Amino acid sequence: MPVPPKEEPFSGYVMMVVVGILFALFAFAILGYFFLRYGKLWFQAYMSNADVKLANLIRMHFTKVNPNVIVQAKVMAAQAKLDIGREFGISTQRLEAHYLAGGNVMNVINAIIAAHRAKIPLDFDQAAAIDLAGRDVLDAVQTSVYPKVIDCPDPKRSGKTTLSAITKNGIELRVRARVTVRTNIEQLIGGATEDTIIARVGEAIISSIGSAESHFNVLENPDMITKVVLSRALDAQTAFEIVSIDIADIDVGENIGARLQSDQAEADTRVARAKAERRRAEAIAEEQQMKARVSENRSRLVLAEAEVPKAMAEAFAAGRIGGSDSSSGSPSSDSSR
Repeated sequence: MPVPPKEEPFSGYVMMVVVGILFALFAFAILGYFFLRYGKLWFQAYMSNADVKLANLIRMHFTKVNPNVIVQAKVMAAQAKLDIGREFGISTQRLEAHYLAGGNVMNVINAIIAAHRAKIPLDFDQAAAIDLAGRDVLDAVQTSVYPKVIDCPDPKRSGKTTLSAITKNGIELRVRARVTVRTNIEQLIGGATEDTIIARVGEAIISSIGSAESHFNVLENPDMITKVVLSRALDAQTAFEIVSIDIADIDVGENIGARLQSDQAEADTRVARAKAERRRAEAIAEEQQMKARVSENRSRLVLAEAEVPKAMAEAFAAGRIGGSDSSSGSPSSDSSR
């Protein structure tokens, strides 16, 4: 019988080497693809000491995170001397998480840098929370550094250009105020917005003018309004801090007191006319009632007069009227004889 050829053990080892080489080539091809695609970003982060690894960029590719935004944010944070540590600082994973949550990463980084330059305490977690709450954290920081002016009332919100208030002497005053506010970052989450500030300031202005004895007092001392308004702490539980309240313009309106007195006099006149008309109607009704009674009495008189002939006829028939005449006439006839 022919002897089968012996298998060479070296052939299996060659196959394993070939498979390993192919796998290595495939891995190097994948790494080369990602290096060609993200190598520029990685090198930019490396040169800026932004602590972004190539593995992070590859992970961003599969998690649908824009690596350009993350790398740019890390570079800006590193160049601004912010803490980019992986444990407590602005790490790459924190930026990725904020991006996946729908936050504006660049807006948050710009706000933190601006707050750091202005020496305003603002960490990444607080800025990210403000951003995810729907507030513009960069505008909040800028408003905290540079206070902004709010018109009271705001024509864009209410359509009115002035506040109308009436003093105790009945004169209308039309006031336009400007409120300077600064953002209170600690109460930005959950704090009331500009609409609350405008409403509170407007209410306080109207109340202070209403407590004035005369409009001359307000025109002579407009600061009496601002002092009263500022003393009420209207910025409590709001996202802003009121810096100042300035009266921009005061105009004298109508004499509301005189108009109200005129309207009241007109109303009193109408009431008096109504009462007089009612009394006249009652008098006419009473007159008609008396006339009806007179007619009723006349009818009764006519009925009574109609009963007289009937009574006389009955008397004649009964001989009461005729008998008295014969008895009275007989003595006279006898005496004549």
